[in-house]
Amino acid sequence: MKQLPNRITEIINELIDQYTEEDRYNRPWIIGFSGGKDSTVLLTLVWLALRKIRGEKTAALKRSVYVVCNDTMVENPIIEEYVTNVLQTIKKAAKEQQLPITVVTTTPQVEDTFWSCVIGKGYPVPNNSFRFCTERMKIKPTSVFIANQISTDGEVIILIGTRLSESQQRAKSIKKHEVKGHRLSRHPVTPNTYTYAPIKELMLEEVWYIINAIPSPWSFDNQILFKIYLDASADDYECPTVVTSDSHRSCGQSRFGCWVCTVVKEDKSMNALIKNGIDWMQPLLNFRNKLVENRNVSDNRSETRRNGQLAVDETGHKMGNYTMEYRIQLLRELLTIQKDTQQYRSSIDLITSQELIAIQVMWYRDGNFTTTVNDIYTEIYGYNLSNDNIGLQERLLLEKSCNNPAHYSLIQELLALQKNKVLLMKKYGLQNDLEARLETFIKET
Repeated sequence: MKQLPNRITEIINELIDQYTEEDRYNRPWIIGFSGGKDSTVLLTLVWLALRKIRGEKTAALKRSVYVVCNDTMVENPIIEEYVTNVLQTIKKAAKEQQLPITVVTTTPQVEDTFWSCVIGKGYPVPNNSFRFCTERMKIKPTSVFIANQISTDGEVIILIGTRLSESQQRAKSIKKHEVKGHRLSRHPVTPNTYTYAPIKELMLEEVWYIINAIPSPWSFDNQILFKIYLDASADDYECPTVVTSDSHRSCGQSRFGCWVCTVVKEDKSMNALIKNGIDWMQPLLNFRNKLVENRNVSDNRSETRRNGQLAVDETGHKMGNYTMEYRIQLLRELLTIQKDTQQYRSSIDLITSQELIAIQVMWYRDGNFTTTVNDIYTEIYGYNLSNDNIGLQERLLLEKSCNNPAHYSLIQELLALQKNKVLLMKKYGLQNDLEARLETFIKET
């Protein structure tokens, strides 16, 4: 690798110094990895530091490094696919390069997912005054992992990719918790936990320089990430040419979050992706916008909250949880959008089978025994809901193997037939069912 700029070399040397520091716990490092530009740069510099330590043989690589990715289960599908592929590459490269790096993915408990809360329990979609999503879908799953590591190792150090130049709010937060003259700061909430922000002084242009000019140490093509940001940059923000050449450009401050995020007024990154040719995301954006528009419609809300507390204002406007009728409508619309989207991207699941089963349990608890989740699923897909679910990596492989989305759907239908028969003690009729479906498919095509 060519000579790195002094500022980047200084950060790597600081990481080496901090990693090799003797402490009684040999505290593991935890890196929150979202797949975005800042966490990619942070992991890149940590990786280069570890390789340098091993190359110079000045100290053993005794401290474990956990790359923790939180999957909210409603991530922007473009980012979700990218992150899934990156994590697989990181896992493989760490093993090949014999680095003490472990990849961990955290997910919310099934009763805490977005769809379980909104469609299952009838929570109104989040806004600034009712923001249940961050705690349940992000903080809680990662906190459980951190707590487990603390119980094992005594203390942990969390490396964060926040930068002072990101925003005034970020700068204020970093300065509030930092201890002057010390790299590590005590975590404001979690005991026995320290935070460390190695890249806090980096400017946006330097972040993009690292991504564009330094080859990924885990051998992934960083231009894929650059292209995602390029496509997601809103019209009001140009991607200027900076630093060295056209190939080392800076590209915007786009933020990627949940595709259903109703806290922001407008999803600029999804809008920009659609304008840049990713047309199949338009129904997702429309559905997200409808969730915002219909949030406070009185007819969609009950007179009480889930705890039984009366929720009607002086004008008679209802402000309780969503009615069962509206929840049924939302599920029908969501599954329809999912099926239509799968005509373009077969691998995309907007809601999992586990969530659908959990929603049914919640509906039973709320006294709905008429319209079931399986009724709606069968109405949309033409076959019963499976009690199993394959991961995104497997779905991507299946999608790549199928030249036609219809072939992907056929395989899913055949799997559903087989899985539903497995639930029965007798498998009688499975072969006939499979043959009948194949014959119908051949006639239809």
